[in-house]
Amino acid sequence: MADSASQLQTQIEIKRSHQEKELANLPIITFPETQGQESHKAKAPFFKSRGRKRGTDTWVISVFVILHVVAFAATMAVNDCWRNSHGDCALKMLGRLSFQPVSENPLLGPSASTLDQMGALRQTFLKEYHHTWRLFTCPWLHAGFIHLILNLGCTVLAGIHLEKEFGPVRIGIIYIFSAFVGSLAAALFVQNSPAVCASGSLFGLLGAMLSGLIRNWNFYTDKSAAIVLLFFVSTINFAIGLLPYVDNFSSIGGFISGFLLGFTLLFTPQTRIVAHSKAGIFEHNVKSSINFKLKLDRPIMRSVSLLFFVLV
Repeated sequence: MADSASQLQTQIEIKRSHQEKELANLPIITFPETQGQESHKAKAPFFKSRGRKRGTDTWVISVFVILHVVAFAATMAVNDCWRNSHGDCALKMLGRLSFQPVSENPLLGPSASTLDQMGALRQTFLKEYHHTWRLFTCPWLHAGFIHLILNLGCTVLAGIHLEKEFGPVRIGIIYIFSAFVGSLAAALFVQNSPAVCASGSLFGLLGAMLSGLIRNWNFYTDKSAAIVLLFFVSTINFAIGLLPYVDNFSSIGGFISGFLLGFTLLFTPQTRIVAHSKAGIFEHNVKSSINFKLKLDRPIMRSVSLLFFVLV
């Protein structure tokens, strides 16, 4: 009697363990509300997008930064304050690369005649001598070391993020066109004093960043922080434009150019990931409506932005 009871208990335990293994192998079902919450939490920070990873494609901004540094070093070598100003220089220990006195150039840079020689804009050169080539040289010039550091620092901050997100080709196009449009805007208002236009390309990147933020508003979590940062960077660099030799009209022209080109060339990779890879979350009709909206919205937005860019 005891043996039969023991055998029965053993069979029950074997059956129970077998059922527990079967339950453990069953798939976990997630309800739509939970999945929707996970999808909502998956939004990416603006400066750390989880779209396409282009960690190695940041060479365009690096090349532009190197060219600006080389151009500034060449400008200071041509300036040669130690010889041309008879040693009346700031930071004399730099020798030939020393700066003009702070009273002459508060940004720690070259003299006005050196900027003219290197290709800065001036009303006389444009109207009387028709030096149109200066439109292509002034975007590479900086008024001083302070201007160079602030400009390139902000360029790296904005440009590296944009290049990782959207690739080097489109960011390079925005950078170059914004620089040229900025120099055109500066040429319309330039006075009879040298003006450099290096800020035009930076403000082009800031304008493109703003249009990218507006274009993809629903896919970022820290929108207010991004707007505050953009406003802060723009304000600091615009304030630098109030000092001698820096032209703020080039900044305005570059910003408008970058803003319009951003709507034309930049679109979020995050949108395509949500519309295509989240196959288990969206129903077929929802995915179709998203795809139709994207196909309709992108050409219209790009065409309108490109038209405004050409008109401006």
